[in-house]
Amino acid sequence: MSSKAPLSTGLGPGVVPAPLAQLPWGIILLVTSIGVFGLVVLYSAASGSIYPWAFPQGVRFFAFLAMAIALSRVPESFWAFASFPIYGLLVLMLIGVELLGAVAGGSQRWLDLGLIRLQPSELMKPAIVLTLARFYEILPAGEIRRFGAIWPACVLIGIPALLVILQPDLGTALMISIGGVTVMFLAGIPLRLFIGGALLMAVAAPLAVNFVLHDYQRNRVLIFLDPESDPLGTGYHISQSKIAIGSGGVFGKGFLKGTQSHLDYLPEGQTDFALATMMEEWGLMGGFFLILAFGILVRWGVNVGIKAQSRFARLTAAGLSATIFYYVAINMAMVMGLAPVVGVPLPLISFGGTAQMTILICLGILMSIDRANRKVVRW
Repeated sequence: MSSKAPLSTGLGPGVVPAPLAQLPWGIILLVTSIGVFGLVVLYSAASGSIYPWAFPQGVRFFAFLAMAIALSRVPESFWAFASFPIYGLLVLMLIGVELLGAVAGGSQRWLDLGLIRLQPSELMKPAIVLTLARFYEILPAGEIRRFGAIWPACVLIGIPALLVILQPDLGTALMISIGGVTVMFLAGIPLRLFIGGALLMAVAAPLAVNFVLHDYQRNRVLIFLDPESDPLGTGYHISQSKIAIGSGGVFGKGFLKGTQSHLDYLPEGQTDFALATMMEEWGLMGGFFLILAFGILVRWGVNVGIKAQSRFARLTAAGLSATIFYYVAINMAMVMGLAPVVGVPLPLISFGGTAQMTILICLGILMSIDRANRKVVRW
């Protein structure tokens, strides 16, 4: 006899197979709503056409959503077992990008696999979380406050981050680093070390801006500090983004009635600045919907981590939830002029296949951990 009532499907017993009935359909429908809203934004960005962005984005979204549901059936133990091999494979792929990668927009970030162009740096975002979660799971508890708990993690983060900076892709390198550091913090590394690291970065930042960053990256930082200094040059993107967002007001100009994107004033209105395209037509209310939807998704992921039974699962769920949060927070801050433009897309809204796949891989792994949490104990 079961110690708990069976999970309710809302469709009656036997109507839905148990593996499907146990999926978190509320979260799947929420993610689907975000994805479909993104297709509406891309349809509008193309002035009322499903090409060249909405249709391919929609095909990829539903294919990757099916992949996420399939990943939910993967045992939680597999992710722990496969974390280091996945990390090693992606590092090799990043090296392959340096040697053989396709160049687009002045950056060498993609591997051309024929059917698709794969961006390994995007896949490293969830991979670094899995890898560090596994590292801290196998690390003895008494070692967590010693140097041996810090330097291997820094190496694991530093290798892919440096390879990505060489592409160059500062935004993705930043995301990989933040995701890894988040797992370190959650694992229990002493807070004083993070404070010391932050102070060291504050000292090193001016040197990095002057001697490490490429000219266009340096200009992005400088224009962030003084956005009105070059409104028709380096600051054009962010100036037009602010105009688009501000002109939308509370309720927006209306669907297909945006001017900044339709008249080509807003560059990259279908990718990095898709939020500005959306808010011009849907206004503050559209932005509020996205913040609320992503907030519910992140909160669910954190709750999955809280309920997890193993240290690996707890760190993985929290780290993947943080990765989704950083995607949203950095893009929104960037588009509104609150952070430098670093090329981080808005998940499920911005046009692009690999970033979309990354988010849905995160969702699939979270659902895998959630399935392990919700197994019914029978006597």
